[in-house]
Amino acid sequence: MDASSLHIVMFPWFAMGHLTPYLHLSNKLANRGHRISFFIPKRTQTKLQHLNLHPHLITFVPITVPHVDGLPHDAETSSEVPFSLFPLIAKAMDFTEKDIELLLRELKPQIVFFDFQHWIPNLTRRLGIKCIQHWIVNPLSIAYLWNGPRRCQGGELTEDDLMKPPRGFPDSSIMLHPHERRFLAATRKIEFGNGVLLYDRLDIGSSSSDALGFKGCREIDGPYADYLETVYGKPVLLSGPLLPDPPKTTLEEKWVAWLGGFKDGSAIFCAYGSESPLQQNQFQELLLGLELTGFPFLAALKPPNGFESIEEALPEGFKERVQGRGIAYGSWVPQQLILGHPSVGCFITHCGAASITEALVNKCQLVFLPRLGADHVINARMLSGKLKVGVEVEKGEEDGLFTKENICRAVKIVMDDENEFGREVRANHTKMRNFLLSDKLESSCVESFCRKLQDLL
Repeated sequence: MDASSLHIVMFPWFAMGHLTPYLHLSNKLANRGHRISFFIPKRTQTKLQHLNLHPHLITFVPITVPHVDGLPHDAETSSEVPFSLFPLIAKAMDFTEKDIELLLRELKPQIVFFDFQHWIPNLTRRLGIKCIQHWIVNPLSIAYLWNGPRRCQGGELTEDDLMKPPRGFPDSSIMLHPHERRFLAATRKIEFGNGVLLYDRLDIGSSSSDALGFKGCREIDGPYADYLETVYGKPVLLSGPLLPDPPKTTLEEKWVAWLGGFKDGSAIFCAYGSESPLQQNQFQELLLGLELTGFPFLAALKPPNGFESIEEALPEGFKERVQGRGIAYGSWVPQQLILGHPSVGCFITHCGAASITEALVNKCQLVFLPRLGADHVINARMLSGKLKVGVEVEKGEEDGLFTKENICRAVKIVMDDENEFGREVRANHTKMRNFLLSDKLESSCVESFCRKLQDLL
């Protein structure tokens, strides 16, 4: 390893949706010779071992997650508990602070990447280590919702504050609906850990870190990164689009056989996030909307709240009506492999960052059905509004509910060759896909990211 190589600690939030993209970034950095110590809950490391492409440079450092009253025994990540228990996972993570300090003293890294651990900046400052609050999302949603101008001195973030972008925000086209403003304002009051509110946890990290990091590239995210640099008065680093590596496995024969029974580009794939259960009425409206399209479909969904299985929550007669052309599936599916199957022509997504990236580099058309996570809503608004690479499902302004007709209409727009707006959306998606897959885009972004890491020291 040459003198310019860095030793970096990765310490993401204890959630598979954070651990995985942090490891993805680690692979990109290790590919350029940097050494990574990856902090990971002890029993979780086996689930990610196969994604470590550079085991000679990326070392998993197991973290013992202490038990907290109210958590199931052996629960280490948010993926293992319902949303209501996420604050207890945060509390358990905060209890690792002393262990983390001992590890940092022993490992002596130059930089620590973190996201939800608001106590990391004070710790690294004492130890003479630089730290970067690295978000797994692009800078747009953070710039819109979590930056300095949104903070109220001694007060709460209200619905009225969210009616328009913050002062100086570079994009006036992003707007939130009433039900979204209401939900996001309410999250300001959520205690997330041991006596700290969620927004305060995130804002303390942003204000106290040496730099901010985001997934993204200058061509798309530059204005939002520049805005955050102005707001926080510190460097904002963009790691590139971090495109998924080509899968090393093949699609299971049962999915190959089923999808192979349909014409190219004719099937709908709907994946609504591994941590995103719907209420029963919305679960049923989604499935009835898929049925209404007349297209073959595969819907990978969690059972709705209050149900143990998919089957017991299905609309009456649904299974019989769609037999042979529609599947509602309640277990994990290999999303990247399914998106790449030639039969899949449309993808309905909850708009998580990883899903969006996987979708944009595939040929299937995009329908956005964001759940009420901050980045999901903002992602959907930018992708359907400013970039026009897909269509967002229409919802009630006040209640946020969608109907089967809303689902069907959005799918028909992107799948109908004769629809004028659909043609525009498909053309824009093709341009975006070609841009993201263009030669040297990602390598130049990661190289720039690495140079800025060196500049911090």
